[in-house]
Amino acid sequence: MAAVSLWAVVLLVLLPGLILQSDGTHLSVALAVQGVVLVHTGVALVRVLTATRVQLVALGFWVFAYIWLGLAPLAQLATDAFPWSYRADEGTALTAVAVIELGLLAHSAGTAVAARRERTRAARSAACSPGLVERLLSRRLAPWRLLSLCGLALVLAVLLVPGQPGGLSAYFTSRQALREAGSADGSGDAFLSVLRSWCLSVPALWALLGLLHVPRAPGGDRLLRAARHLLLPLLLALNVVVNNPVSKPRFWFGTIVLTLLFAMPRLCRPRAFRVIAATLITTVLLVFPYSDYFRYSDREQFTVVSLSAQFTTNGDYDAFQQVQTGIDFARGQGFSPQDVLGPVLFAVPRSVWPDKPGDTGIALAEYAGYDFVNLSAPLWIESYLWAGPPAVAAVFFLLGAVGRRLDDVHHRLRDRAGTLATLLVPALAFYQMIFLRGSLLGIVGPLALLVTVPLLITTPTARAPRLVPSAPPTAPTRPAQLPATGGPT
Repeated sequence: MAAVSLWAVVLLVLLPGLILQSDGTHLSVALAVQGVVLVHTGVALVRVLTATRVQLVALGFWVFAYIWLGLAPLAQLATDAFPWSYRADEGTALTAVAVIELGLLAHSAGTAVAARRERTRAARSAACSPGLVERLLSRRLAPWRLLSLCGLALVLAVLLVPGQPGGLSAYFTSRQALREAGSADGSGDAFLSVLRSWCLSVPALWALLGLLHVPRAPGGDRLLRAARHLLLPLLLALNVVVNNPVSKPRFWFGTIVLTLLFAMPRLCRPRAFRVIAATLITTVLLVFPYSDYFRYSDREQFTVVSLSAQFTTNGDYDAFQQVQTGIDFARGQGFSPQDVLGPVLFAVPRSVWPDKPGDTGIALAEYAGYDFVNLSAPLWIESYLWAGPPAVAAVFFLLGAVGRRLDDVHHRLRDRAGTLATLLVPALAFYQMIFLRGSLLGIVGPLALLVTVPLLITTPTARAPRLVPSAPPTAPTRPAQLPATGGPT
């Protein structure tokens, strides 16, 4: 009760009070309804932070919802100030708040339905076989597949990093410099540049995670141990190059750090989870707005401003304004159900599919008349533009149900070393924040890699013993003992 009370005071009283303390608050119906959204997201986040079970996927969702769709819109509606120049009327603002709350309610309903099914399943567990999600997440790391991935990641680095204009130094200059170097390589295709970047980053991440957590046979495995000693320093260095916070988006770098932390069994316990979660919220509120310092080569002077000023002037918090813009856009253009095929078939080139749907964030930016078009498109407005409120309700109900299922399976498999659950669920939980912010067309490619690569380096549990003949099928495994490398923590 003490923890619940403390978090409730901080999330529902202290932080909103800091935002609303300024003079000249612009009172409106939308602001009053936004208070409901804030309470909903705050209460849900309190429940996650004080639960007796670790819920990583729920944490990622509700941290995003509370900050980007709870606090930030509260500041924007209270001051009638927004990051970008487009202004919607009062009716549009109220509709935007209602659409956001509809998605949150649908997510909560999906979570509740999945939780009820989990309780039913637990009551008759002896008669139930594992479902598809549990069978997938029960897959275990296959040592020789993992070593193949390590070799592939290093080969890609040798082939692609030196050949890029700017070479190795481009990765430590800025994201802008890296993007410009990619466009200057003569290909003239931005898609190829992005694909090359993620084909370096994602395999490097999974190779490192796999080496850190591949189970060791009880009798030992000299070849695997020797390979680990040789490859681990190389992969640490590779990740410093291709996954550093200078050349990669902050959301991606944060996903890597949190995945590394929560993949450790000792840190994925309720007490440690609460400490890391509290640190995460503090970091997102106080550090995240300033962590884009290295995005551009020409850097502005570093200045610290209030939380309310960040929410109303920083384009990182444009989610609510983009929802408003999208609602006005839909009034003039109508809904486009066929646009859902764009993210699903993202790999189809436009030369083959000339009418392929475009990026929603870019479309909204062009509609609003901005010169800068690389903007977000939250999942709320993406789904709204497909088919209106019914699409929002369906998408978020499914998202809530799947998220709860992932958390439940992760909890059951938390003590099984080397399973896909201990590695993939933390990665999905925090990449989810990128997914929610959008646009979908720009992030489904990395998401597909993030899911596909670990599936390729794991095998079903029943087949895993074949990879280490000396291991008895029923013998317990324990995490590998690693050399002291000074790697990321």
